[in-house]
Amino acid sequence: MFENLQEKMDRVFKTLRGEASLNEWHIDNALKEIRVALLEADVHFKVVKEFTNRVREKAVGESVLTAFSPAQQVTKIVRDEMQQLLGGTEVGLALVGSPAVVMMAGLQGSGKTTTSGKLALHLKDRGKRPLLVPCDVYRPAAIDQLRIVAGNVKVPFFEIGDERDPLKIAGKAVQEARTLLYDVVILDTAGRLHIDQELMQELEAMKAATRPSEILFVADAMTGQDAVKSAKEFDERLGVTGIVLTKLDGDARGGAALSIKSVVNRPIKLVGIGEKYTDLDVFHPDRMAQRILGMGDVLTLIEKVEAEVDQKEAERLARRVAKDKFTLEDLRSQLGQVRKMGSLSQIVSMLPGGAKVTEDQIDEKSIVRMQAILDSMTRKEREFPQIINGSRKKRIAKGSGTTVQEINRLMKQYLAMKKMMRTFSKGLGARRFGKMAKGLPPEFLQ
Repeated sequence: MFENLQEKMDRVFKTLRGEASLNEWHIDNALKEIRVALLEADVHFKVVKEFTNRVREKAVGESVLTAFSPAQQVTKIVRDEMQQLLGGTEVGLALVGSPAVVMMAGLQGSGKTTTSGKLALHLKDRGKRPLLVPCDVYRPAAIDQLRIVAGNVKVPFFEIGDERDPLKIAGKAVQEARTLLYDVVILDTAGRLHIDQELMQELEAMKAATRPSEILFVADAMTGQDAVKSAKEFDERLGVTGIVLTKLDGDARGGAALSIKSVVNRPIKLVGIGEKYTDLDVFHPDRMAQRILGMGDVLTLIEKVEAEVDQKEAERLARRVAKDKFTLEDLRSQLGQVRKMGSLSQIVSMLPGGAKVTEDQIDEKSIVRMQAILDSMTRKEREFPQIINGSRKKRIAKGSGTTVQEINRLMKQYLAMKKMMRTFSKGLGARRFGKMAKGLPPEFLQ
């Protein structure tokens, strides 16, 4: 979503890298490019003006001028201001009450129902007991859709029977949750194609009846400034406590994400980054700012690894690597762990400079082919790769739908990995990485 903005920002910083010192002319030219980049990304013009004014104010300060090289100086200032623009610090969900009620609001088509399911799974994975409640009785099949979503994420669904009054449904659901000891009640409310009095009155009445601890406005990031406008109108009537941005993995210009906090003055709490139910993340302004500026998002990648990778398996592998016993069986196990973490393009995008790698350069099917080859081998062949001769390779190629050349390529990659792991296990790699880290710019080490 922020690809074009990343490219333009990178161009701005490149023009400053050859400069020995930074003066007002450099700042004005850099800010002109940044202003154009933000406006082209569909960021609200008032937000752009305030942002560039703050950057200029900080950039001309003498205490800053001598701290870094010109490129590092502007990069750091822009990153800090971008972080403030996105909300400053992470704001988590305030789940107060027994049960805590979360009301999902937004226009039709913004992804409320799916996001309700994602949120339920998100809370369930964190030890909560959520209950999904269908309060959209107007849209055809909305109730069935939420029932299917609840089944997919394995979260309890509140059956409404013949009841078609959203207020009564919400009230009964809260009462049932209290009786059955559910922690959180998630109300999937009705959306409209546009904001109208009937919708707002119904939501206001539901708010008064259930007293939700969170009223989350679900905004489709693909709709740009319309999402910002809708969020503002909902907030004026309901008092929205937070925003959930969906479809942040789309190819829109991303201006809504950069504008919504400043215009609505409500924090972005969660973001939808894909179609899977697990693709809902807590929003971290600092990490998003770094990703926009091409610095990657290593912390989120680490968290993803910690969540998906089997700790016991990782420890077992570490012991085998230390003893120089890394086999094709271990490689097969590691490929399975990598696939759990999501697509290769998603993982690469979190690495510094990863935004410059295009999807054409990433072969998503390479892991599938490698797994097919390894699955076509016998256990003995994976444990003792040296026994794999020409006739065995032909059999493996036939069984995996690949070629002998691809098997030879996999064997070369495996030997290269084994050599690299041997080097790291002896401590050489760690010492080299330490030397490299000392030479990194200050903003990458904060």
